[in-house]
Amino acid sequence: MSLPSDTRSIHALLAVMAQLRNPDGGCPWDLEQDFNSIAPYTLEEAYEVVDAIERHNLVDLREELGDLLLQVVFHAQMASEQQAFDFSDVVQGIVEKMIRRHPHVFGDEESKTAGAVAGRWDQIKEQEKAEKLKATLNAGEQAPAPESLLDDVPVVLPGLTQAVKLQKKAAKVGFDWPDTSQVIDKLNEEMLELSQEVTHEPRDTSKIEDELGDILFVYANLARHLGVDPEAAIRRTNQKFRRRFGRIEELLSTEGKEFDEMDLAGLDKLWDQAKKEERS
Repeated sequence: MSLPSDTRSIHALLAVMAQLRNPDGGCPWDLEQDFNSIAPYTLEEAYEVVDAIERHNLVDLREELGDLLLQVVFHAQMASEQQAFDFSDVVQGIVEKMIRRHPHVFGDEESKTAGAVAGRWDQIKEQEKAEKLKATLNAGEQAPAPESLLDDVPVVLPGLTQAVKLQKKAAKVGFDWPDTSQVIDKLNEEMLELSQEVTHEPRDTSKIEDELGDILFVYANLARHLGVDPEAAIRRTNQKFRRRFGRIEELLSTEGKEFDEMDLAGLDKLWDQAKKEERS
């Protein structure tokens, strides 16, 4: 199979993917994949894009965006093989959606006024849902079960991100604490409940997990009230831990020591040194 000479073209990537999935001379690994087996890679590549952004590394970002784009092309190729849709349908769908949801940019002059923008996105999404339901009924298909306000929050999202989205949905109908101090009070209440479960004998791991989950949920709510992304916050702390732990390893190496030669007090001292160095 001849490939397009212009490797900067999306058509070249589509052609490469088609050949990888071609039963006649394609890649055995790529041919074995399906939507379910590729999904974890799609999620991983999205996280790696975020990681490159948070490291302010534009070279890596370019590469990671390419890897994420490959995931889109991979899924579209598999769908095309099933005659469900192809990459062009994906592009058409998102272009039309962006135009439809931005009438203040692409619409008439009245739609472009500042007052028309507020709340418009959610209103258009609701209209789209109604039109999908109408099309389903017109096609003679059974109507889906009544939707919950929370149904469009994907269950595959990371836990803290999903928690924030669920809380935002609930807040829209007034189910929310009006003051951040009330969220902190709730967090303290949940901490007490966890402490009681931890000290209870015999320990019930299921109940401890339940209480710990409640704490994380309230933590996500507190982050939302403070205008902080909890996933970004924990990733930032993870990076900080990596740096400081790496410095401990360097200090031990300089002294010619191993971890098993140090007690916790000694490691804590090195941690404090690493922290002090970083802050200064």
